[in-house]
Amino acid sequence: MTPYTIFLLTLAPLLWAGNAIVGRLVHEMVPPITLNFLRWGIAFLILLPLAGPVFRRDSGLWQNWRRFALLGLLGIGMYNALQYLALKSSTPINVTLVAAGMPVWMMLTGWMFFSAKVSRQQIMGAALSIAGVLLVLARGKFQHLLELRLVAGDIFMILATIAWSIYSWLLTRPLEPAAIRSQWASFLLAQVGFGVIWSGVFAAGEWAVTDAHIEWSWTLAAALAYVAIGPAVIAFRCWGAGVQRAGPSVAAFFSNLTPLFAALMSSAFLGEAPQLYHGAAFLLIVGGIVVSSRRT
Repeated sequence: MTPYTIFLLTLAPLLWAGNAIVGRLVHEMVPPITLNFLRWGIAFLILLPLAGPVFRRDSGLWQNWRRFALLGLLGIGMYNALQYLALKSSTPINVTLVAAGMPVWMMLTGWMFFSAKVSRQQIMGAALSIAGVLLVLARGKFQHLLELRLVAGDIFMILATIAWSIYSWLLTRPLEPAAIRSQWASFLLAQVGFGVIWSGVFAAGEWAVTDAHIEWSWTLAAALAYVAIGPAVIAFRCWGAGVQRAGPSVAAFFSNLTPLFAALMSSAFLGEAPQLYHGAAFLLIVGGIVVSSRRT
C-alpha cells in the first residue's frame, strides 16, 4: 500500500462518482444501454492511436481472445450498462446502497472461484467500510434505511456488482504473453475492443424492444466526453493498476469511497453544505481500508 497505490485506488472512485452524477443528469436524454455503448465507443477511438498494434495477429491478443472477451463482457459491456439501467427504475440511494456491498461480493467471489482466503482483518474492514457508506446514505440517521425497498433496479445493481467482482479478480490472473499486460493502453484497448462489441449488441437490443431515442445537445456531448475520458479511460487505468498492486479484496474497500465522493460532489454542485456525518463516514471508510490492508 504505497502512496501511489492509494492515489490510483482513490482517483478511480472519484471519477466514478462524477460518472454517477452525470449519468443521472442525462438519463432522460439518452437510453441507459446506449449511453454505455457511446461511452465506450468514444473511449475506443481515444485508445486506438495509443495501442492500435494490439490488434495485430502476433500481438498475443488473439491467443487470449476468450479471456479478453470475458473481461470486455463483465467490465465494459455489463457493469455500467446495468448501473445506468438500474437508475431508470431505482433511486440513486438504493443503487449506491446495493453497490456498497462490493467488499462482501469481492471476498465471496475470491473465496468461491479463485481460492482466495478471507482474513479477520478483511471482515472487520468490510464492516467498518459498509457502516461508513450506510451513514452517508442514511444522512446520519440509520432509521432512514428501514424505509428502503428493493425494486428491479436494485436487482440490476446486484448483478452489476457481481460482474465487477469477477472482472476484478480476473485482472489478477497471469497472462501469456505478458507484453499486453505490461502496456496499460494495450491491455485496456484489448478489453474495450471486445466490450464495444458486447455494448453494441446490447444497445441494438434496447432499440429493438423499446422506444429508445436520443436528444442531442451540447450538454449531452460534454457528458459523453467526460464519461468516456474520465470514468472510462483514466479510471479503468487507475483501477487496473491499483488492483494488480493491492489485490482485489483490498481494492474493493476503496470502491466504497464512490458514494462518499458522490455525496460531497452533489453538495458542491447543488450548493448544500457538507454535514458532520460526511466526516464521520469518511473516517469509517478509511478505517475499513486501513484495517483490511494490514498484514497479519
